[in-house]
Amino acid sequence: MRKTLVLAGVFALLSGALPAQAAAEIQAVTANVTHDPGNGTFSLTVQREGRTVVSPSPVGIRTAAADLTSGLREVSRSTRTVSENYRMTTGKRLDRTVRHTETRISIAGAGNARFDLVVRVADDGVAYRYELPEATDVLSEASAFSIPANANAWLMPYNPQHENRRFRTTAGGASAGEYGNPSLFEVGQDFVLLTESNVDGRYAGSSLRHTGGGVYQVQLKDQRVAGARIGPWRTVIVGDLATVTESTLVDDLAEPSRIADTSWIRPGKVAWSWLSEHSSPSDFERQKVYVDFAARNGWPYVLVDEGWSDKWVPELTRYARAKGVDILLWFHWNRLDTAAEREATLPLLQRWGVKGVKVDFMESDSQVRYQFYDAILADTAQRKLMINFHGSTIPHGLARTWPHLLTMEAVHGAEQLPLPDGNPIQPFTRNVVGSMDFTPVSLEVGPKVTSIGHEIALPVVFESGWTHFADKPEAYDRYPEALRFLDQVPTVWQQTELVNGYPGETAVFARRNGERWFVGGIAVGGARTMTAPLNFLGPGPWLVETIRDNGRSDVTRTSSRMSASDTLSVQVPANGGFAAVICPATEGRTTCYNSIPQVPATSLTITPTNSVTAKPGSTFEVTGSFTVNSIRPVMDVVLKPTAPEGWTVAGNPVTTRLLRQGEVLSGKWTVQVPVTARSGGFEVPIAAEYRVPDFPQVHVAKAVRGLVPLTGQAYVSDLPFDSATNGWGPVERDMSNGESGGGDGRPMSIAGTTYTKGIGVHAESEVVISLGGTCRAFTAKVGMDDETTSPGSSVFQVVGDGRVLQQSGVLRTGDAPLAFNVDITGVQVLSLKVTDGGDGKNFDHANWAEAHIACNA
Repeated sequence: MRKTLVLAGVFALLSGALPAQAAAEIQAVTANVTHDPGNGTFSLTVQREGRTVVSPSPVGIRTAAADLTSGLREVSRSTRTVSENYRMTTGKRLDRTVRHTETRISIAGAGNARFDLVVRVADDGVAYRYELPEATDVLSEASAFSIPANANAWLMPYNPQHENRRFRTTAGGASAGEYGNPSLFEVGQDFVLLTESNVDGRYAGSSLRHTGGGVYQVQLKDQRVAGARIGPWRTVIVGDLATVTESTLVDDLAEPSRIADTSWIRPGKVAWSWLSEHSSPSDFERQKVYVDFAARNGWPYVLVDEGWSDKWVPELTRYARAKGVDILLWFHWNRLDTAAEREATLPLLQRWGVKGVKVDFMESDSQVRYQFYDAILADTAQRKLMINFHGSTIPHGLARTWPHLLTMEAVHGAEQLPLPDGNPIQPFTRNVVGSMDFTPVSLEVGPKVTSIGHEIALPVVFESGWTHFADKPEAYDRYPEALRFLDQVPTVWQQTELVNGYPGETAVFARRNGERWFVGGIAVGGARTMTAPLNFLGPGPWLVETIRDNGRSDVTRTSSRMSASDTLSVQVPANGGFAAVICPATEGRTTCYNSIPQVPATSLTITPTNSVTAKPGSTFEVTGSFTVNSIRPVMDVVLKPTAPEGWTVAGNPVTTRLLRQGEVLSGKWTVQVPVTARSGGFEVPIAAEYRVPDFPQVHVAKAVRGLVPLTGQAYVSDLPFDSATNGWGPVERDMSNGESGGGDGRPMSIAGTTYTKGIGVHAESEVVISLGGTCRAFTAKVGMDDETTSPGSSVFQVVGDGRVLQQSGVLRTGDAPLAFNVDITGVQVLSLKVTDGGDGKNFDHANWAEAHIACNA
């Protein structure tokens, strides 16, 4: 005889064991855990209002010590209510309330091996996980979900970056194979979304393997999960389409925030250049154009993607911050995958004033990669650097645990130049589980098969704590009315409502920020009338500004007064859409649009303006004067220098509570160079920081630049670089270039001869070192590294103060090393450059073996 435990929200705790029929009448969602004593198996059934949405599905786990999938018996059970309130920095709504019934069933198998099955039931779904009495290796799970074969399904073939297209099929009709979380099913009048929550480095991620007949088996992405004790939540979000879409169950199941003070975490809009012009992140002047665009449109960030240089990022950061804009930087994940790399890089980003990082190409759901997520989230939080994961797994509730995680990719987004038919699937699938970095609003980049109204609706339909806009400034400026709307759209929401829609056809969302509602609607297919019932509004008249298509030239905006009983109707073209801004229709109010804040005009002068030569143990004086040139005063001004790490400054910051137009705040300080100061270039930024309404803090800075001259003799690999650029991965010290990660090279080898000292690079590359005119000779043996599997070719150049001092001919793989012996007397700045040999940069792994500099004492 089967034994069934019915779990039905808080009433299961209050009323004890309820019969299934009574439980269904009291609670919309129920979970039935059934034990079959014949084979000793347990299964889970999920119902909504008495309708079965997940048929009996196996539960159980296999570890290195025991098979806990059959021959099982129940030992005990207990039930409690989980009640929590928490606040997010991103998502569908900031303030969250959790009310779950949690039942813990202690289960034993052969040899009295045990585990606890922990089941939670909420108004919007069911979740369960396995808890083991001690850490052990997990081999697999019996976990599966049995969905009616005729249920409509929206699935994505699994790949580790979660970027494949989603498509419509049926639960039973889908081909056998792996599908990615989250997966959506329409079971009669109910919807079911399968996914997982609270997955971190203690476990591995998973996919859903369709084994036939609508059964979807949880498949771990590691064959052996090491040292596991508490598994992730196997999560079933259940309800009508609005309940599923608006669900926060994935976040509700995650661990609480590990960051007490979140005041430094700031979502917002981001200007981003990579998609519209791939080479632009390597262009300092072009990035300044994006900064200027962001500043005048009130966008708080610019993301500088792959190609940026440490030669100019500090200056770009200062330029941006003076305009009220902050800089975010892209990284390949293996530039930050070790603790040593993060310890070297993250403090440097802090000193530059960078506010966050985009980390890319993780492309794995393995336990080891999840341990990387854990480590970099902890380290960036410690340094108060926000983060965005690309080429990543899906959200698992990490944004609750680490609220400085602003968004994640894991979507077939704008970078794939997608067709529009996938757009109305994403908000009902991928975006349900967390912020989604689709990089929307492609007006001129991409296939251009959607209307302008469709594109500008995407930042409302899609939720992302950071919204990275896909196109270039000139494109947006050519659509001024569309841009005006984008300037108004926030990325933080107090409330989210699905107004109407159906996966793959239409999606209309309303999201509230403060007193204003933003509505976005998208459709695919032919022209139609889209509607948005306004019953999400409160009482009183409302001013509704509707933004609709006007051919491909731009959009138009019209205003009307409406109420919560009205329905907004908009004619849209093929693959069209619309947007709206709604605010209280108070007396005299003519628009819901707010003015775009701008920072006041100010100026900062510093001395010395020429480069400083500072020997170890010496001192030098710096001054700064900050002036307000705007009629708007600034508040809480602090003027101070920041010395390099390990250096000291004599003199206190200069402060004032209020600085008005024409007033000047000045200071003078003495900088002490330590006797242990390393040679090379340095900066001493002098900054004025102040507050002004609409900006958390404005930072205006200029840098006194100088040089600690090199003395004695040293290998180049032991010296600090002013900057280093490389054609593939980072420049490596005392090893070959290797692959794209840091520290992954091999011993340097040229034509069979191995070298222990030198730098390994990949064309095109440049290493810059400040000398200060005190050195006399540079020597090296140069050539192509033997690790290249196909012929490489490069040209080596030694450049002093912009002048080529020695250059090789084309050197190829297998050529004998060429000796360089270069007179560098009087050279201030030395550059070691490697260019390709005229046949492209592929395989151009080049070595500056035994690179050495001799200087005066």
